[in-house]
Amino acid sequence: MARPVEFEYNDVLNNAMEQFWREGFEASSVQKLLDVTGINRGTLYNSFGDKDTFFKACLDHYNKGVAKDLDASLNNADLAPWAAVEKYFDLAVLSVSNKQRSMGCLLVNSYCESINYNKDIQKIVRASFAVIRKALLKRMKEAEKDGKLKKGVSAEFAVDALINTLYGLRVNSRDGKNAKQLTEVVQFTISSLQ
Repeated sequence: MARPVEFEYNDVLNNAMEQFWREGFEASSVQKLLDVTGINRGTLYNSFGDKDTFFKACLDHYNKGVAKDLDASLNNADLAPWAAVEKYFDLAVLSVSNKQRSMGCLLVNSYCESINYNKDIQKIVRASFAVIRKALLKRMKEAEKDGKLKKGVSAEFAVDALINTLYGLRVNSRDGKNAKQLTEVVQFTISSLQ
């Protein structure tokens, strides 16, 4: 009788997610995934499916963290719009560990890598971006209604500027910019929109 498979599902997902996040989908061979997760090939395929399916599970796992950050910030009705935006940037980029910050963003990294080869991954990542955009837009519409946007700045434009700042921060953090430098960019962007 075969031994039951023993592993901690979330630990395996976390380790695989970090591998994909650090090196990307293409560079993360099945062997590298086995090495970082500590599971064998049979367990990988039986429990998680092929590499594409495993990667999608890792994206879903990452998106749970994104949702948690959104709930604590942009989706938190107790926070005023700009306070919610500041908190989101803090949770998503500024106050994360140096190690995590240096990896950038799994979504941004995956989108840039998948642009030419995997439409399914693009679709998942775009849907993730849309969730963030929707939360930002809701708060910027509140700011616009309350007269908290700079004259001539629409909610849509403010969201575009914030999204561009978010993605740029993620790339710059991967390039070695520290939290202080990134914070200055966030503060400048927000002050230019208020």
